[in-house]
Amino acid sequence: MSRTLGKELFFSMTHDFLNVYLIQQNNKSSHTVDAYRDGLTIFRRYVCVGKSIPLQSFIFSDCTYEFLLDYTKYLLSDLNYKESSVNQRLAAIKSYVAYAADRDVSLQQVCFSVSRVPFLTVPKRQREVIEKESLSALLSAPPQTKIGIRDRLILILLFDSAIRADEMIKLNLQDLVIRVPEPYIRVHGKGNKERIVSISQRTTDHLKLYLGIYHVSDECSFAFYTVIKGHMGRMSERNIERIVKKYADIIRPFHPDLPDSVYPHMLRRTRATGLYRDGVELELISTILGHSSTETTKIYATPSMEMIKEAMEHGQESIDEKPLWEGKEDELIKLCGLRP
Repeated sequence: MSRTLGKELFFSMTHDFLNVYLIQQNNKSSHTVDAYRDGLTIFRRYVCVGKSIPLQSFIFSDCTYEFLLDYTKYLLSDLNYKESSVNQRLAAIKSYVAYAADRDVSLQQVCFSVSRVPFLTVPKRQREVIEKESLSALLSAPPQTKIGIRDRLILILLFDSAIRADEMIKLNLQDLVIRVPEPYIRVHGKGNKERIVSISQRTTDHLKLYLGIYHVSDECSFAFYTVIKGHMGRMSERNIERIVKKYADIIRPFHPDLPDSVYPHMLRRTRATGLYRDGVELELISTILGHSSTETTKIYATPSMEMIKEAMEHGQESIDEKPLWEGKEDELIKLCGLRP
């Protein structure tokens, strides 16, 4: 293999893209890196298995506009991907090719061709939230046991602070600032961005109760931990997901309006949507959620039925409710073909 050909191989820069550029230079989270890795891996399988092109033969110029169109069709028809999932896989390829073109100017034409491949239109759907009665039941579902006290705090903190599950498991004891007049938590979000989120007195009380049971010593600095074979480690995001699902399943028979699938991010969405419906400015909600742009926050700005009804009733008082034929009964009789 010549040095020139090695440079032209499509997958020759994926290692640096995934392990150096995304992490060290672009501060992408581990979840984002995993998503890009999955996207490029599936594309590699399509090239090598689906198209029978050896890895050492597929070069950047082979990744044409038409080739990627066929790939999107393959994801839709053969793998039964949803439109949004196809777009995620396509975005990974576009980002990688753009990175490669920045490193090698000779790939600019390939990058331009790839950038013109259209994303699929994703059907808009109403994002589900948990309604008030069901939410109250969910937050109250854990029993008054040691495990229940921990689980209840997790549910309440997810909702009250609107943090992500992966942000919750990153919390350390020093991030919980609760013995002050205005208690708050210090959240380490995406791209290592830190933000301060205020928490309610109710959440603070549950947090103090939890700390008095699970952190009686300074043995572990992780706010939420698990003990496996005597070893303390951070609680996993999957464990948080299981806790939320567990109590949602418990209350579901008594709350038929509860969504079929309840997960940690739904508590974040419910909180953000509730703040919007209560009149909190979108810019402030964006700050609370840790969004870099209010455009991202707008997906949570869905009005309630009460808000829609109130909006529709504006101006109703100006409608003339006076009956059309009032005072004109003789004319109406004639129109009906009758005699006065």
